[in-house]
Amino acid sequence: MQQSTARFLQYLRVERNVSELTLKSYQEDFDALSEYLYDLFDKRIPHPSEITTLQLRGYVAAMHEAGYAKASIARRLASLRSFFKFGMRDGWVTENPAKPLRNPRGNRKLPYFLSTKEIGQLLSAPPSFDPFGVRDRAVLETMYSAGVRVGELVTMNLGDLSLAEGLVRVRGKGRKERFAPLGSYAVKAIQKWFRYRKELLIGNIDALGRHRPKPRPSKAAKRNLKLNSGDQPLFLTKLAGRMSTRSIARMLEKYLKLKGLDSRTTPHTLRHSFATHLLDRGADIRSVQELLGHKSLVTTQIYTHLSTANLLEIYEKAHPRAK
Repeated sequence: MQQSTARFLQYLRVERNVSELTLKSYQEDFDALSEYLYDLFDKRIPHPSEITTLQLRGYVAAMHEAGYAKASIARRLASLRSFFKFGMRDGWVTENPAKPLRNPRGNRKLPYFLSTKEIGQLLSAPPSFDPFGVRDRAVLETMYSAGVRVGELVTMNLGDLSLAEGLVRVRGKGRKERFAPLGSYAVKAIQKWFRYRKELLIGNIDALGRHRPKPRPSKAAKRNLKLNSGDQPLFLTKLAGRMSTRSIARMLEKYLKLKGLDSRTTPHTLRHSFATHLLDRGADIRSVQELLGHKSLVTTQIYTHLSTANLLEIYEKAHPRAK
């Protein structure tokens, strides 16, 4: 079992180009299944070819009894289907015992999003007089303007930008690339960040954002100049490295507190807000699907529910006989 899961994870990493976070989730799913099967098979972990649909039904039942959320059970079942499908291709199973299992049915929660007023408050939060405040403003403007995932943002390089055309190349899930639009506010914010980015690279700015009165060229500064090439990060840390998803989440938390905005807001909330605001203002769903990089229209359709809910709220407030 361990060897088979290791081969599958390697396949996901190399051929499917999934993120490290996704790989970690798959590994956790397999660890949980192995723990269940270890007890079922008298203190041993079976070969995948020994696992039956009936045993997997018992595993699903055990998750229900343990109080797992329906979404978590559905995700684990999706992992198992992919795992055994790969096993059939690789030759270590002859059938997919997870295929007959149905996902638990449940109500899908509508994603949380910010209003246009709240977005304006958030985007105005980073200080314009501070180099890293300028960077943070550019990060937030780019996320909202392009509707990108935070994982897509941190992989953006200088060579991905086409500011004259207002576009940025985005590396999405499964190695799929798309071009996302950058509005004028985002373009201006990035251009302003470029001035400070250069100062950071040559050593004119320290990690606290202070300008050095007499910067001295150093080996580190000369090495950092290589970060100006097209395949280098668009957004840099205070030490001139690539920003991480966690560092962006921490930065967002800081500005949410500063402006007194809802703590439920995450980097992905900006993506939800992007899609919802487009649909609210008349964008067709197919265009929004393309902009988000969704493979299936079904994934995008949840935002139409958000727009409908917003319309109903307006109706109930405005119509004299709504209630």
